[in-house]
Amino acid sequence: MANQDDQFKKVISHAKEYGYVFQSSEIYDGLSAVYDYAQNGVELKKNIRDYWWKAMVQMNENIVGLDAAIFMHPTTWKASGHVDAFNDPLIDNKDSKKRYRADVLIEDYCAKIETKIEKEVKKAEKRFGEAFNKAEFISTNGRVVGYQEKINTILSRMGKSLENEDLADVKALIEELEIACPLSGSKNWTDVKQFNLMFGTKLGASAESAMDLYLRPETAQGIFVNFLNVQKTGRMKIPFGIAQTGKAFRNEIVARQFIFRMREFEQMEMQFFIKPGTQKEWYEHWKETRLKWHLSLGMGQDNYRFHDHEKLAHYADAAADIEFKFPFGFKELEGIHSRTDFDLSQHEKFSGKKLQYFDHEENKSYVPYVLETSIGLDRMFLAVFSNALQEEALENGTTRTVLKLPSVLAPVKAAILPLVKKDGLPEVAKEILEDLKWDFNVIYDEKDAVGRRYRRQDANGTPFCITVDHDTLEDQSVTIRHRDSMEQERVKISDLKAIIKSEVEVRTWLKKMK
Repeated sequence: MANQDDQFKKVISHAKEYGYVFQSSEIYDGLSAVYDYAQNGVELKKNIRDYWWKAMVQMNENIVGLDAAIFMHPTTWKASGHVDAFNDPLIDNKDSKKRYRADVLIEDYCAKIETKIEKEVKKAEKRFGEAFNKAEFISTNGRVVGYQEKINTILSRMGKSLENEDLADVKALIEELEIACPLSGSKNWTDVKQFNLMFGTKLGASAESAMDLYLRPETAQGIFVNFLNVQKTGRMKIPFGIAQTGKAFRNEIVARQFIFRMREFEQMEMQFFIKPGTQKEWYEHWKETRLKWHLSLGMGQDNYRFHDHEKLAHYADAAADIEFKFPFGFKELEGIHSRTDFDLSQHEKFSGKKLQYFDHEENKSYVPYVLETSIGLDRMFLAVFSNALQEEALENGTTRTVLKLPSVLAPVKAAILPLVKKDGLPEVAKEILEDLKWDFNVIYDEKDAVGRRYRRQDANGTPFCITVDHDTLEDQSVTIRHRDSMEQERVKISDLKAIIKSEVEVRTWLKKMK
């Protein structure tokens, strides 16, 4: 774990040092689990959002966008079940006075067993070399099978207890596993209690007439209540989807792990409306499609896995997470849920308005079923950023810190560097900058020796450095350096735009999904 912790600390400090993420209101000692995206962070975040939007909306003729308000009529949250059932099971340690999510304590315990499995696999890989069959080893090795069975038993029991709201058994499980408080090592626990996660606020001019409102804990309900408006005005035929990105708010008591679990965060969600009875096929379709989107960014197939839910929400008939290997282990990155007709039926019931679709082929009306894909933008940011941050040993015995961001997402696509600050080189560099900035986010950098500038841009994740030297004045050529390989080549100034475009264009990357 220590190694993971060290890596994660590096991610957090690098994010601050290079202008990606700052603690919110830091000059007032900050606000716990609230963060600000800095000058590079805001670009990376926007690029991830655009990459999702292009794949989800622009490339699909039957998916359209929406931007619903954060405030919604309070009955919305009664209908959706959030007022009564949007709870986390919390447990306090009596000695350290720290509060934890009971399910997370148990999941972390299982993650430690998973680390043991990984160690066994690594040992066997060394022992068997080329002949090693990982899948066979995992399914036949006695020790690994035992570990896996233990994990399955624990998670299955926890899932059933939470589903039956048997909080006493959740506490019993924590005690049986002898789980200690991570801070104090104490095993002196209170009972497990449910805690509602919605932020309340007021709407109205005077205290007496003010209406109780909530900050939305998810963006999906804005899509459901607008289902008919979008369907009619867009003349949409089933199956069709509505996509939305935007802020959501949860009063996370145990917010932690930097931007992984925050109180104010951003979601990218798509609700796909389908004919009842077709949900199995669409569920498989969206699982496959969403994983392909992730893999198109080239962050390593081994870093992703599906996790099917033991504990289904009462309205779902299937649910899976795409998990990503963060510095602190495999955790949920995106959820794919088959939600049946729960949402639209509930809003019909509570609003008294019909939310049905008239199917001309079937010549009848019905409440559509919904297939949901929901990804946290901040989590995606963390996945991309933590995966990209690498220390590399170089041939000359030194090391470099490099942020190998997928170039399509990188905040700055190229840095233009005059070799020296004289002899007309800055002027040529600025001309190149003026030309390229119409198509790409580019910067000018003239401070320090050129080698140090390369290192700075590597650490910042910039895919290209373009150096203007004395020869440029004669041959209208520059040296372009590639971040990942550090290779340098001489190219014509007139070719720069095409070279950068071929590497950073969305089309090049999204085509990998096909």
